[in-house]
Amino acid sequence: MSSTPAPSSLAPEIAARLKRGADGLFPAVAQQYDTGEVLMLGWMDDEALHRTLTTGRCTYWSRSRQEYWVKGDTSGHVQHVKSVALDCDADTVLVKVDQVGAACHTGTRTCFDSDVLPLGQ
Repeated sequence: MSSTPAPSSLAPEIAARLKRGADGLFPAVAQQYDTGEVLMLGWMDDEALHRTLTTGRCTYWSRSRQEYWVKGDTSGHVQHVKSVALDCDADTVLVKVDQVGAACHTGTRTCFDSDVLPLGQ
């Protein structure tokens, strides 16, 4: 992200509670609202959270492209927001969504199903 954060319309009372990394970002976990399936992890800043809350579609900050992206705008694999919650430390958001199609950029339903690590190693 640039050294000057983009102006945001995020409600001041929400912005005041958020804890961000040095880059101004915080993790956003996307979870299927009705099954509890963890779909993906993305990154947000205040503006991405504001857009997510006001549009009902998940908006993330792409660290590689240095731009905002709305999940599904190019793939059609949309995340319809059902709820957004801050964790107890206010440094992560949980976005419960209704996922249409694959959540992962690899084309799979979830980003967490292809490389399960063995326990007890």
